[in-house]
Amino acid sequence: MPPRVRLDWFQSLRRPPVPVPRRRTRSPRKRTCRLEAHEWHSGGVRHDRNDRWNHNIHYYDLVVAAAPRSARTALDVGSGDGLLADRLAATIPEVTGIDTDTDVVARARAGTTGNVTWIVGDALTHDLPHDHYDVVAAVATVHHFPDLAGGLRRLADLTAPGGSVVVIGCARSSTVRDVAVDVVGAAQHQVLSRTRGFWQHSAPVQMQFPHTYAEVKAIAAAVLPEMTWRRLPLWRYAISWRKPS
Repeated sequence: MPPRVRLDWFQSLRRPPVPVPRRRTRSPRKRTCRLEAHEWHSGGVRHDRNDRWNHNIHYYDLVVAAAPRSARTALDVGSGDGLLADRLAATIPEVTGIDTDTDVVARARAGTTGNVTWIVGDALTHDLPHDHYDVVAAVATVHHFPDLAGGLRRLADLTAPGGSVVVIGCARSSTVRDVAVDVVGAAQHQVLSRTRGFWQHSAPVQMQFPHTYAEVKAIAAAVLPEMTWRRLPLWRYAISWRKPS
């Protein structure tokens, strides 16, 4: 058996502190306290909803790119504040966002600019149509599933033939290669959080990840044959899978 890899020295790299957005000088003119639904406020400055950045938003383009060009329906599992569902609604006519948190869904509904149907419920048990969605996306969600294999099967079951499952997930580092990617992610985080600001979403956060990256990859490969796996900086991985037609 190979020697156990010690990762103690790198623990600080895996949990970077959330940076405080830099404050800018306020304009002397009078400002109203009211923010439009598509805006957010940080450091005394208004920002458009589309300007937000964090580790999850960074990879939304991967989700959008994985959608079939002919996609008509999409499901965002664990939709949180609704930014991804809103992005998908820009090109997909029927988008559904589902989340278990009532308050989070209410905020998402208030800030939506696209045509999105919002559901308060658990995607694993809620009465959703089988073989229906051309895109099923789950960003920073599947580590909440009590059974990862069963959860991935559920996502596959909801996907229409020819449709795509896209997962952007979080896991634990367990190898030297994982730590090397974490180092790259730490540097990337420092640069991007300073240049773009770091937006903290309002959904509950769970930082205890039940699986290592290697374990997630093995489970996904068993459940989703011929899936594509990518280990990403910023403490993420990507799984994409196309359901046979």
